[in-house]
Amino acid sequence: MESIDLELESNEASDLAPCTSKEVLKANDWDLAYFIFLDEGHLDEAVGLLGHQKGKKLTDGWEHRPIQIDCGDDTGKTDDSEASASHAGYTYVIASHYGKKAGPLQITRQWMARFRQDDVVSAGENGGVQMHVMRDKFKLHRVINDALAASDIELIRPSKTMQKAFIDRARKIGDKKGKKWVKQLKKGDYAFNIEGAAFRPNGNLLVGLRFPVTATGAPVCVELAGVPEWFEGRKFPTAAAVWQLEGPGSADEPVGFRAMTYRGRNQFDCILGNLDAVDKSSLLIDCYPEGAGAHSQHWRFTLNDRSKDKVAKAKHMHTLGEGEQRIEGIAAGPNGRTLYVSDEDGRVGMRFMQIS
Repeated sequence: MESIDLELESNEASDLAPCTSKEVLKANDWDLAYFIFLDEGHLDEAVGLLGHQKGKKLTDGWEHRPIQIDCGDDTGKTDDSEASASHAGYTYVIASHYGKKAGPLQITRQWMARFRQDDVVSAGENGGVQMHVMRDKFKLHRVINDALAASDIELIRPSKTMQKAFIDRARKIGDKKGKKWVKQLKKGDYAFNIEGAAFRPNGNLLVGLRFPVTATGAPVCVELAGVPEWFEGRKFPTAAAVWQLEGPGSADEPVGFRAMTYRGRNQFDCILGNLDAVDKSSLLIDCYPEGAGAHSQHWRFTLNDRSKDKVAKAKHMHTLGEGEQRIEGIAAGPNGRTLYVSDEDGRVGMRFMQIS
């Protein structure tokens, strides 16, 4: 494991995505770069770029560039950037669609956004990279909950305490303010938490859920169709499938998604781990104490569209150690390596692992 620790001014890393723009690499004389996203603060303050100087060793020559972001009318309205994925020259950022650890669900976490990677080159001259924000006002909450309910997957037992704290309280807040979005929140809904995302070659977006998981403790991801088209003014995305992984997790020690990336040929790498952080009080862990124990793990899975039950077989690649339980992102690295990014006290850690 080769490690690099970066002392960044903002250091709550939540995900990273490879920078594939040749223009960005050329302008900075880099051979490798990643967009990094921070979950502390709003999206307009949460995007950075990590680049590696040409000719330097992998453990040397890393540079950090904060990216000036223009969210327009949505400035200051976008919390909790948790997942990212790139497709057709754009990088997409997805909020958790969750809430604080004691609830309720929050409207400021119900959004997706995207920007053109090439625009980063001229960001300083043009007043910042234009971030196109789409606030879904709990529409995605409805789509995903309906898809989970319609699937044949038996989910982890519902919790009345979670329902009251996350769903019912959000409805009460919306009712008091006369918000139309309250109709999207219904009895029996799960307060899901998105923490991973990756595009399939067909343009469908996989979103990995940290919660809920299956009754047997396996992670679940939802395949969304029409996300790029939604940004272009067409109808709201639909759920194309609900997938469960075969291999990781158990009823005694469930695991959910922490990060995800596409490898090619319908293969995905992911980080799986506990259902919520245990260093702070968590209502979810109070309701599901078995969800606290799992260590962060690297798994690889393949989607087979011919699978009628939408089960994706997964292979265990690596279990991270005691000091590596805050892995927040995963991406392909150089020369067959895998890159992990971790959220650590006072710094952002990068871990390059060669897996044989």
